[in-house]
Amino acid sequence: MGQDQTKQQIEKGLQLYQSNQTEKALQVWMKVLEKSSDLVGRFRVLGCLVTAHSEMGRYKEMLKFAVVQIDTARELEDANFLLESYLNLARSNEKLCEFHKTISYCKTCLGLPCTRAGAQLGGQVSLSMGNAFLGLSLFQKALESFEKALRYAHNNDDAMLECRVCCSLGSFYAQVKDYEKALFFPCKAAELVNDYGKGWSLKYRAMSQYHMAVAYRLLGHLGSAMECCEVGQQGKGESMKIALQHGDRPLQALCLLCFADIHRSRGDLETAFPRYDSAMSIMTEIGNRLGQVQVLLGVAKCWVARKALDKALDAIERAQDLAEEVGNKLSQLKLHCLSESIYRSKGLQRELRAHVVRFHECVEETELYCGLCGESIGEKNSRLQALPCSHIFHLRCLQNNGTRSCPNCRRSSMKPGFV
Repeated sequence: MGQDQTKQQIEKGLQLYQSNQTEKALQVWMKVLEKSSDLVGRFRVLGCLVTAHSEMGRYKEMLKFAVVQIDTARELEDANFLLESYLNLARSNEKLCEFHKTISYCKTCLGLPCTRAGAQLGGQVSLSMGNAFLGLSLFQKALESFEKALRYAHNNDDAMLECRVCCSLGSFYAQVKDYEKALFFPCKAAELVNDYGKGWSLKYRAMSQYHMAVAYRLLGHLGSAMECCEVGQQGKGESMKIALQHGDRPLQALCLLCFADIHRSRGDLETAFPRYDSAMSIMTEIGNRLGQVQVLLGVAKCWVARKALDKALDAIERAQDLAEEVGNKLSQLKLHCLSESIYRSKGLQRELRAHVVRFHECVEETELYCGLCGESIGEKNSRLQALPCSHIFHLRCLQNNGTRSCPNCRRSSMKPGFV
């Protein structure tokens, strides 16, 4: 298969994929991979296969094609192709919760010779690195990376990248419990979809709606949260609908988890449990270990509400193993906090002390405390502000602080950053 025929077949696959005929598209692309002798065409079709398997949640297959793409890029001896393939390798590892590997591959990308095409991918590299740092609960480093990605987006008028960064920032602020910002950023993403996203994949609309649903639930607006995940008034909430239409298994799992959390917040545990079970099934199937931790934490809270403390501890133990495996300190912190309350109610002092110690160790490791008042960040909903150095403080503390430098690193400017 020559160059022209390879291009035609790649385009045919893209048209099939965009019309939701995913399996047919995969067949076309696999045939190109098997028969084409055109290295550039092979590289492009491998990129299509990486993207398709990512959106279907077939992360191990995604990783396999990313590795083959790197070999192809090396044959081509082109810095742009090598950068793109290392970025796909980073993303594959990010999806599999191999966050240290993600960061390593992103650093490899940043160390490659800078070209115009490379500069355009720089924002995506920073976004992937930020997501990995967030997965490891390294919040300052995550914020630094998201700031860089946002600058790339603004400097290059890349609304699609800005949309993705805004969704990640929504997740960031949901985790550190500034729920106003957790809602603001996905709302901004939704605005970008409405203003610029006519030709974009519907996944961007679905992604912004999902993150809005999470924020609304945390704010206690459970009806709005449900509308964002399901089809709401005037077609506003489409997240689960789009996920089902496009076979987006990862987003389906996240929506199911959100549904379960909403029902748990309503006290409807009978409805919550089967949603957690369905979310867990998909999370396990696709290999999202951090998602499994979030499901098990929700299940544990349901068992606590039912006073079934031994079942809660069993769910916590499973979640703790997974959280330690992926290196997510915030999940470990939450699980130790929940264990602490259970052992206190049981009157088991030795176990209680062990979890209190580990809880405080996790707080130190995540650096989740305000450098001005010394209180923890992330214990309750509070308005936060990041400085240009990416250190985070309570907004009220900064407003009451008379100095003009960061209390943590002493950088001179107190001007707030992008985020």
